[in-house]
Amino acid sequence: MSKFTLYFKKIALAVLVLAIGLAAIPAGGASAAGLPDRSTPTPANQPSNSGLERAWARVQATYQREGTRLEKADEFIGKLQSLIDKANQKGWDTSDVQTALNAFTSVIPAAQTAHDPGAAIISGHNGFDTSGKVTDRTTAIETVKALVQVLKDTRTAMNGTGKALHEAVKAFRDGHHPNKGPTSTTP
Repeated sequence: MSKFTLYFKKIALAVLVLAIGLAAIPAGGASAAGLPDRSTPTPANQPSNSGLERAWARVQATYQREGTRLEKADEFIGKLQSLIDKANQKGWDTSDVQTALNAFTSVIPAAQTAHDPGAAIISGHNGFDTSGKVTDRTTAIETVKALVQVLKDTRTAMNGTGKALHEAVKAFRDGHHPNKGPTSTTP
C-alpha cells in the first residue's frame, strides 16, 4: 500500500468523524420564549364546546326515549290489564298490581303535558346549529338546562308510579313462581 493511499484513508476518516461530530451539534441558537399575552383570548383559554355538544345529544336522546315510552303507555297498560284479568280468572290476588296500574294510568296525561314543551326546545335548538354544534355558548347552556328541566318535570309528574308498578309486578311474579329461586350471579 502506498503512502498516498494510507494518507488518503486517514484524511477521509478524519473528515467523516468531523462530519458526524458537526451533525450532532444543533445549528440554531436557543432563546427563551416570552410570556404569552393573556389579554386576548386564545382557544386554550376558552372552554371546549365538545362537552356541551355531548350533553345536548345525551339530553335529546333521553327526551326521545321518554317520548317513546309515553307514546306506548296505552299499549303497555292494555297488555298489563289483560294479564291481570287472566290472573283474576285463575283466582289469584292481583289487587296490588291493579292498584299500581291504576295509579300509573292516572298520571300519564300529566306526564305527557309536562313532556310536550321539550319538542319546541329541540326544534328551536337555540345556541346550537342543526348538526348539534354550539353557535352561542351561553344560549346553548340555557337550552340544555331548559330541556333537562322538562325531563325533571315529567319525572315529577310520574310521581314514582312507574317504579311502584314495576315493584308490584315483580312481587306478584315472585309470589306465583315458587319453583323459581333467586338467580345466582356467581358461577
